[in-house]
Amino acid sequence: MESKYRHLYKLLLDKIDRREYEPGDKLPAEGELMEAYGASRDTVRKALELLVQDGYIQKARGKAAEVLDKNKFNFPVSEIASFKEIYRFSDSKPKTIVENLEIVKGDKNLMAALQIGPEDEAFLLERVREIEGEKIIIDKDYFSRKVVENLPLRAAQDSVYEYLEKELGLKIGFAMKEITVHMATDEDYRLLDMGSYDMIVVVKSYTYLEDSTLFQFTESRHRPDKFKFVDFARRKL
Repeated sequence: MESKYRHLYKLLLDKIDRREYEPGDKLPAEGELMEAYGASRDTVRKALELLVQDGYIQKARGKAAEVLDKNKFNFPVSEIASFKEIYRFSDSKPKTIVENLEIVKGDKNLMAALQIGPEDEAFLLERVREIEGEKIIIDKDYFSRKVVENLPLRAAQDSVYEYLEKELGLKIGFAMKEITVHMATDEDYRLLDMGSYDMIVVVKSYTYLEDSTLFQFTESRHRPDKFKFVDFARRKL
C-alpha cells in the first residue's frame, strides 16, 4: 500500500507538471495543505521534503516552498545514487547509451585514482546520458577488478549499483566528491549536444565499500545549463 506522504507527493507533483504551480510560485503553507488534503503535519512535511530532494521545490524555515524550474535537473552531491535512482520519479524518460566497456590496466592516472598496481586490472565503462532527447552527461566509471571481477553489459545499460548490491552482494558505503568547471574537450563536443556552450561541469567521485575499500572512480561530465548541484548544510555552533 502506498504511503500517505508519497501519495500527497504525487498529487502536488501532478499540479506542478500541469503548471498549476509555475516556476517561482509559492506552494500553500503547511497548514493549508493539511486542511486541503486532510493530512497530518508529518505527512505534509515528508511530501514536501521529497519534492525538495527531487528538485521540484526549494524550502526555507518559516517560508512557503517555492517551485523550481524543471528544466534543470537535480544532482545530489551528498548522496550515492545511480542515474536510474536519481530519475526514478521523473517523466523525462532518460536514456543510457553505452559507448565503451573494456578492461584496462597500466595507466598511471588510473592506478593513482583507484590505488591499484601496474598489473591490476579495472573495468572502464563509458556512458552517455540522454534526457528529453538531448545528450547532456558523459559518465566514465572505473571499477577495480579486485572487487568487481565481472561487469556484464546488461548491468551497464541498466544500473551498475543494482547489479553490485543485489547480485554481487557488495555493501556500498561512502564517497568523496569534487566538482570543478573546465573548458569543453573535443570528446565533449563529439558525444554531447553542447549547442553554444563551451564549458563543462566535472564531478569526480571516489566510492568505497562499507569496509573502506576503494572500488570505483568516476568522472562525470555535465553540460552546465541543465543541472543544479544540491546539498544540505547545517551550521555548526
